Amino acid sequence: MSFFTVEHAPARLNRSELAVPGSQPALFEKATKSAADVVFLDLEDAVSPEDKPQARKNVVAAIGDIDWGTKTLSVRINGLDTSFMYRDVVDILEQCSERLDLLMIPKVGTAADVYALDMLCTQIEGARNRRKRVGFELIIETALGMENIGAIAGASKRNESLHFGVADFAASTRARTTAIGGANADYAILTEPDQQGRRELHWNDMWHYALARIVVASRANGLRPIDGPFGDFSDADGFRAAARRAAALGCEGKWAIHPSQVEIANVTMSPSDAELVRARRILAAMDAAAKAGRGAVSLDGKLIDYASIRQAEVLVRKADQIAGR
Repeated sequence: MSFFTVEHAPARLNRSELAVPGSQPALFEKATKSAADVVFLDLEDAVSPEDKPQARKNVVAAIGDIDWGTKTLSVRINGLDTSFMYRDVVDILEQCSERLDLLMIPKVGTAADVYALDMLCTQIEGARNRRKRVGFELIIETALGMENIGAIAGASKRNESLHFGVADFAASTRARTTAIGGANADYAILTEPDQQGRRELHWNDMWHYALARIVVASRANGLRPIDGPFGDFSDADGFRAAARRAAALGCEGKWAIHPSQVEIANVTMSPSDAELVRARRILAAMDAAAKAGRGAVSLDGKLIDYASIRQAEVLVRKADQIAGR
């Protein structure tokens, strides 16, 4: 390991993150009854410009008036390039209760964006004697943000997670798609002909690079990497496949833009029983090896060593975190 120690964000359970439009307060209570680990009340894309002032009032009231139980509660503010952002932050932090956990910042492009929000939040919290410091969720959804992702991830002690905003990222990079996540038939390779002249078309994941980069930047800065929305909420299998891919890369959770996606995200982002059984066997085998003075051992015909311990411990800690919920 490097001599440099990574400081980790609070260990919140973040398998599923349910989006709820701030302009639809009738959905707030339903969100509390969902199985989502995190709920974010949206003031940005899900709210039309004429409805944003009222949505802000709805959210301010709901933070204190509704029993959110043990859920992590976040609010997505409007972008820094809009005329709504400053009032979102000021009204929320000056008027809402201490129940708020996080602010979600969309379309973060530079570290200076995060610094500016950090400064504003610090001033308001100090002036209002707020005891609880609000954390930041940052959405990477532009080419500029992806280019500056390392600096963004380390720009504030408030940072807790990086999220992949696939739709706006596609627009920013001018990708040839109008879907919100998912597969693209054009992003494929054609194999060379075999001896019979047959060729195979293999689809690939056009979002792999972006999501992998978010995972690396997150982990290097002690943050949680979270995969963003999957637009076709009628396609449970497609959502499940996208969540499994994100989990395989190292993501801790995925957005749910519809309640039907919450349980799929929770299951997919949780270690399976089989994974936990193997993880605990690895820990037991390595413990026995250490007592025998060995640093590596064979388990089921495969080499395991101290790196295997760290991999297994990640799964066991996650299971313990879920059980403690």
